[in-house]
Amino acid sequence: MPSCNSLFSRIIRKKKALCRRKTINIKRKTLSKKQNPISNNHLREEFVQEEEDDIEEGFSLKSSAPSHSHGVQPLGNLYLNPGSINSRNTGLGNLQILTDELVLDILGFFGGTDLGVLATVSKSFYVFANHEPLWRNIVLENLNGGFLYNGSWKSTYIAARYPSFDVSKIGVSGLRVRDFYSDYLFQSWLCASLEMKPEWLERDNIIRRKGISVEEFVTNFEEPNKPVLLEGCLDSWVALEKWDRDYLVQLCDNVRFSVGPVEMKLGDYFRYSDQVREERPLYLFDPKFAEKVPRLDSEYEVPMYFREDLFSLLGNERPDYRWIIIGPAGSGSSFHIDPNSTSAWNAVIKGSKKWVLFPPDVVPPGVHPSPDGAEVACPVSIIEWFMNFYDATKTWKKKPIECVCKAGEVIFVPYGWWHLVINLEESIAITQNYVSRRNILNVLDFLRRPNAGELVSGTRDRVNLYEKFKNAFEASYPGTIEQLVQKVEEKAALDKKLSFWDTVTDSKVGAFKFSF
Repeated sequence: MPSCNSLFSRIIRKKKALCRRKTINIKRKTLSKKQNPISNNHLREEFVQEEEDDIEEGFSLKSSAPSHSHGVQPLGNLYLNPGSINSRNTGLGNLQILTDELVLDILGFFGGTDLGVLATVSKSFYVFANHEPLWRNIVLENLNGGFLYNGSWKSTYIAARYPSFDVSKIGVSGLRVRDFYSDYLFQSWLCASLEMKPEWLERDNIIRRKGISVEEFVTNFEEPNKPVLLEGCLDSWVALEKWDRDYLVQLCDNVRFSVGPVEMKLGDYFRYSDQVREERPLYLFDPKFAEKVPRLDSEYEVPMYFREDLFSLLGNERPDYRWIIIGPAGSGSSFHIDPNSTSAWNAVIKGSKKWVLFPPDVVPPGVHPSPDGAEVACPVSIIEWFMNFYDATKTWKKKPIECVCKAGEVIFVPYGWWHLVINLEESIAITQNYVSRRNILNVLDFLRRPNAGELVSGTRDRVNLYEKFKNAFEASYPGTIEQLVQKVEEKAALDKKLSFWDTVTDSKVGAFKFSF
């Protein structure tokens, strides 16, 4: 009869083998390794798909991904090392009953000096107090974009606050803590370090068109509210030839652009994007770029399919409608619907973007909009969404529309469609939201909702935007709203029209009747 130790060893070996074949799950399923801190090479052994084993769920780490800065391991590793004690708990003392998220929420009220002091209390507090998102928030809240990113957010803060201090003495990796297990902290690093799986990029089911007329676009895509990827629209753009980082940095010089909650010079932003490795990289997304640098406005033009722009009737009172977008690989936008019920187009000038779109009547998995539409809870990062929800959509009856939009291509995003976008490489793009006669009724209905003050975005006068826009449109196009309403009613009636068999069947008695 085998001994208890022998049986237990077999169980451990079996668990290790199984763990190598499991997709990482944020709830409590992650990779498995022994208690040694996980190195970059060890992780590759866990995640990279091995041909000889035919593992379908292989993950790859970015070549630039460092090992976890403090040796944090996923909680599953603790279960495979029964002799280990989680130093996370021993270092927190009575606070160990709190979740990692709650501990970090509390530390979010601390300033930089307080976090520095707390990090000396125990190894556990050292790990928590050095969590990079905490220092990112401190930098963004206190330095207002006036910083030079210095390898980590903590080093960036110290270099800005104490210029005489040599931040190189801190070291990028910091202390490595043995036997610290936390899914939450490990996952943040993991999502920042993973490459997009090839399977996530394979599906390309969007309709592509090149050289179609405006009438064809309106009839086949804008009126039926269907996405389409348009090729050849940007061939005449000066931006397509000129807009690289060197040209933009030289042209924009000291101009500051909107980057998350702060404004940064373009050169400083590129310095950040070259170094950063985080789960949710900051995204340059500026609605006033054309006013700030007029030459940028002259080096692109609206494709002919989108030139009916009815919000322009409001002049300077129109909501924000166009943005320059710049970001490194891994940056992007999680699931959302474009503001004010507008449609949009997005033109890629440099780089490439992965798009996932769901129609208005299908809420993406993992997304939880409030009943009034004022808020959308999407608690996972983009990579985390792909890890945990993407595969499930393969079996849905209404599958998402997907594509990779490359430089020189334009995607049309109809109003009401949910969409997620992630940059596959450093990317530069222009996007505009617009209103045409095909979606003006939806826009007006949106603007006059009782909670318009919460829903409307991009303008100071949210409450009165409906009246202003309706009056401006009726003054320029008298009688058009009534015609559009009539057209919609006629189409609805046609859709409800009885079929032949409905006309010859008496629904009350189940027999036939004749209508002629």
